Amino acid sequence: MYLKKINLKNKVALVTGAGKGIGKACAIALAEAGANLIIISRTQSDLDKVSKIIKKFRSKCESYVCDVTNYNQIKNIINKQKNIDILVNNAGINIPEHFTKVQKKNIEYVVKLNTISTFHIAQLCTLKMLEARNRKKIGGSIINMSSQMGHVGGPIRSVYNMTKAGLEGLTKGMAIDLAKNNIRVNTVCPTFVVTPMTKKFLKNKKFKNSVLKNIPLGRFADVSDVATTVAFLASDASSMITGTSILVDGGWTAI
Repeated sequence: MYLKKINLKNKVALVTGAGKGIGKACAIALAEAGANLIIISRTQSDLDKVSKIIKKFRSKCESYVCDVTNYNQIKNIINKQKNIDILVNNAGINIPEHFTKVQKKNIEYVVKLNTISTFHIAQLCTLKMLEARNRKKIGGSIINMSSQMGHVGGPIRSVYNMTKAGLEGLTKGMAIDLAKNNIRVNTVCPTFVVTPMTKKFLKNKKFKNSVLKNIPLGRFADVSDVATTVAFLASDASSMITGTSILVDGGWTAI
C-alpha cells in the first residue's frame, strides 16, 4: 500500500476559534476523520452548535468558552486535559487600516491575538503533548493558521501581514525544536475564504472584484478547502511534512 489515509481515530485535537468559519469547519473535519475534539470559542451558543455536529460522527467533544488572549484562562483549560495530539491554532483577527492610520489600540490587539496568544497556546499544547511518554512514537501535529498575507503584501493589511509573516517564522523555529519529539509544525495559508468574518468585506463589489482578479482559479476558497488541508496535516498521511506552509490560495502567490 502506498496511499496513506487520513485517519485520526483515538487522536485528541484542540481547535481555537472553533465557533464559526474556518475553525468550525476544521473541528468538524477532524471529527469526520475520527478525532475527539476540544473546541474553544468566545460564544457558548456557537460551541453548542459545533459540538452537536461533532457528536454525530461519534466523536467526543469538550467545549470551553474562553478569550484566548487571557493567558491564565487558556492555560487552565489546556493543563486540565489528559492528552492533546493535534493543535489547530486558528483564532485570529484582521482590522484593516492604512499603514499611516493604524491605531495604537488596534495594532496592540491584533498582535496580542494573532501572535502572542498563538505562541502561548502552541507552547502550552506542546508541553501537554510532551507529557505522553510515547510521544516520539505516536507523533503530534501543530497547525498554525496563517494566510497568503504571510507570504505577500496587501493594501490596508500591514499589521496583519506582520503578524502572519511572524507566524511563518515561528512555525519554522518550532518545527526544528520539536522534530526530535516527532511533533510536526506547519502552517495553512488560505486566500480569501467566505466566512462570517469576511462576508462584510466581500459585500463591497469593488473590493470583491479586485480580490478575484488576484486569484487565478477565479473563485474564493471554501472552508472545506482549508479544513481538508488541516486534516491532512494533522494525520500521518503528512508524516514527512514539517516546518513549511501549504498555500490554499488558488494561485494568488504564484502571480
